Amino acid sequence: MRLRFSALIFAFLLMVLPTSAAAPDPAVLSLSGRIRGIPLEQGGAAFKGIPYAEALRWQPPAPIKAWAGERDATKFGSPCAQNANGKMLEGSSEDCLFLNIWTPEWPSRSRKPVMVWLHGGGNYAGTASGNNFDGEKLARRGVVLVTVNYRLTIFGFLAHPELTKESPHHASGNYGLMDQIAALQWVHDNIARFGGDPAKVTVFGQSAGAVDANVLMASPLTKGLIHRVIAESGTVTRNPDAATLSMTALGAVMKVKDGPVSYSDAPLLAEAESKGAMFGALKDLRALSTADLLTAVAKPQMSVGPANGIVVDGWVLPKAPAQVFAAGQELRVPLLIGNNSRERTPPSMPPGELAGAIEAMYGNLAPKALELYGDRATDWVVDTMYRCPVVAQLIWHAANAPSFEYEFDHAAPGREALGAVHGTEVAYVFGALNAKYADVDRQISDAMQQYWTNFAKTGDPNGASLRPWPKFDSMARGYIAFSGAGPLAGEGLRRKFCDLYVENVKRLSSR
Repeated sequence: MRLRFSALIFAFLLMVLPTSAAAPDPAVLSLSGRIRGIPLEQGGAAFKGIPYAEALRWQPPAPIKAWAGERDATKFGSPCAQNANGKMLEGSSEDCLFLNIWTPEWPSRSRKPVMVWLHGGGNYAGTASGNNFDGEKLARRGVVLVTVNYRLTIFGFLAHPELTKESPHHASGNYGLMDQIAALQWVHDNIARFGGDPAKVTVFGQSAGAVDANVLMASPLTKGLIHRVIAESGTVTRNPDAATLSMTALGAVMKVKDGPVSYSDAPLLAEAESKGAMFGALKDLRALSTADLLTAVAKPQMSVGPANGIVVDGWVLPKAPAQVFAAGQELRVPLLIGNNSRERTPPSMPPGELAGAIEAMYGNLAPKALELYGDRATDWVVDTMYRCPVVAQLIWHAANAPSFEYEFDHAAPGREALGAVHGTEVAYVFGALNAKYADVDRQISDAMQQYWTNFAKTGDPNGASLRPWPKFDSMARGYIAFSGAGPLAGEGLRRKFCDLYVENVKRLSSR
């Protein structure tokens, strides 16, 4: 009896007293070396600041060098070099090609779909190195979540004649896109070691991250690396045949006599030179410090053009992405894409300015557009920059692969007067809702996370407990709206306005 009582006391002490040897932190042997992450309180693990490639200034990302021993992966790596308030963001660096991983169970018992997040910021700002895009809540839905840093502004999107000349592909620019492709290659080669399925990779992003996700579908370098795409407030139709880079922004580094010059390949470079463009010597640019280069492009609109700095370089992008989609030559993978109902409110315009902008854009279709819009500048901006480009892209893509459209129409608490502006939906997608958000917000967030992760798993956002989300086709144009009333299906979002936009895209394409 005494022995049995002693055994019970010993067992009780084992349960209530801390053990001297805690469970080891999660570790993975990647292809580059051993990585140690951190366990999550509810199970699973996070690995932060994993280098996926080496950034060499204005060169394609180089393979990461293998390391000896064990690398700490418990803290985020440096953000990519960028400006903040007119000077270099503290802590940012050109050495910035890191990614972060969240997995819902450790050790993993099965391979799970992978979601790779590309942050927004116009390709001149932003980072995955922080808690803004903490991936744990999405991972809890049964996916492995990856967030990626990529080179920005002049380091990620500078095209230059000497860079083109020295390139084995006779191409320059798009280094940020090359970084994203390198990250996807790293995921393909390594993610199974973290419990992910390399055959089920969804690329998703917002704003510039959405633009990038879309244009990656038009690159021959992404074949086999992307299996689904989610794009929030960004499309391919905002990318012209060649991006415009305002060379005047580079001050003493580069100068253009006659203002902005479009260029991306040899003929355009020749045209630029004929207009008086004077390009700084590459050796001089490479000699400048990171901070000095960022000072020269302190204003983002002066460092990248309307296509977020993306150029048709002949290698990453052999043709304009919109042309690739129109020809049905993009990756034929499921696509979920949409926008917010307000996105951006333009500054007040003097009388006649809106009419002039509409006439410049619509040409001989301008009378129809003027009749439709009158003086409603905000509607025109949202339709032409976001909403109707989504429809145009889906009309092309839905002929080749399952496609789904959404509109997010719910203002964040305290911002009701502004409406659902650009970026509002991101907190709902990541479940990053603080105490100011109400039950209705949490219900919307829960639904969006379910739809998004269902799509990552199957290529279809629908699930048994969710309201049906119709596929998009060119006739009915089914979509779903996220609002305080819950997800509601509809057809033909802003149909007559977007019909005119699509007609104008055809007009411009035929010139």
